[in-house]
Order: sequence, then structure tokens, then C-alpha cells
Amino acid sequence: MKIYGDTKSGNCLKVKWVCDHLALPYSWIDIDILKHETRSAQFLKLNSAGQVPTVEFDDGRTLAQSNAIIRYLARGSDLIPGDAFAQAKMDEWLFWEQYSHEPHIAVCRFQMAYLGRSASDLDPDKVKRGYAALARMEHQLAATRFLVGDAVSLADVALLAYTRLSHEGGFHLDGYAAVRRWIGEAERVFGLPPVR
Repeated sequence: MKIYGDTKSGNCLKVKWVCDHLALPYSWIDIDILKHETRSAQFLKLNSAGQVPTVEFDDGRTLAQSNAIIRYLARGSDLIPGDAFAQAKMDEWLFWEQYSHEPHIAVCRFQMAYLGRSASDLDPDKVKRGYAALARMEHQLAATRFLVGDAVSLADVALLAYTRLSHEGGFHLDGYAAVRRWIGEAERVFGLPPVR
């Protein structure tokens, strides 16, 4: 299996973390999005949307979209709850992450970490919505150890990716004690060094 990705991208790191956690063998192929490598004819044959991560399996099939990839890779593992309703709650968080978290927190981070903009240049609405996403997570994580109860799941993988790097997008977690606790626990589960 080949993973085409950018190691600075939270969406790409989700796939790497799942593979590492489940000891799935892969080759990592670095793609530089700022050099428009996802727009090359060769890459567009793999993924016509021109986005990373993209996975190419040994049989030549490809799969894109980080949450679809991790959902496929983790089938049958402890990262997907056995209970059908708990699985649905996990999926609820996966969809929410891409619609209500990533477009704000990850986009602000991209603008600052990749494009070199300052926090004062960020869209105030994106900042407001990013903090609203963090507040929703804080509410959940004050009640449960992980996002879907007491066991880590793909919901935690998906939301850890950009939440742990939210400071790089100008977000401060000082008022989010449950989120900070969860970041530390999830980092330990996945063997990730703490982010400073």
C-alpha cells in the first residue's frame, strides 16, 4: 500500500496513525501541495480531485478522503466500536469533523503555518466557528474519556489531527481542560510525542 501525503497535513497524518497503530505495512510518498504536486497528470490519475491523502493499494485500486480511508483501513479493529449505535456515533463525529471542525481550525492553521499569515489576518468568522467546535468537544469530553465513551475510536483519530495543532492556527486551549486532557491521552494511545 502506498500513501500519498504531506506529513504536515492533519488529514494525511490520520491515515499514518491508523496504519502505525494497527501495524499495517505501507510506503509513504511525500507530496508537496504548495508545489502543486497534486495537480500533476500522474497524480490526477490516482485521484481526480487532486487531494491528499490518497492511498493506492497493491491491486491498483485507490481511495481518497481521510475519513473514508481510515474507516476502510480500521475495519474489524478495536478502532471501530462493536456496537452498531456506537459505530453510528463515531461516524457522526467523523462527518462533523469534516463539516464543522476542519473547515475552521485546519483552514486557519493552513493560513498561518503554510502561508505565513498572522492571527490578525484570519477570518473572524472562521475563528468564531473554530472556538465553537472546540466548545462542543469540551462539552463531550467533560462527560466521556474519549469522544465515543471510554474507548478510543476513529472519532478520536479524526479530531486529534487538527485539535492538537490548533495553536498553529491561532487557537488557544487554556479554557478547554477536558480537550487538553483528551489530547494527552490520545497522543499516548497512538504513541505520538506531545505537541509543544
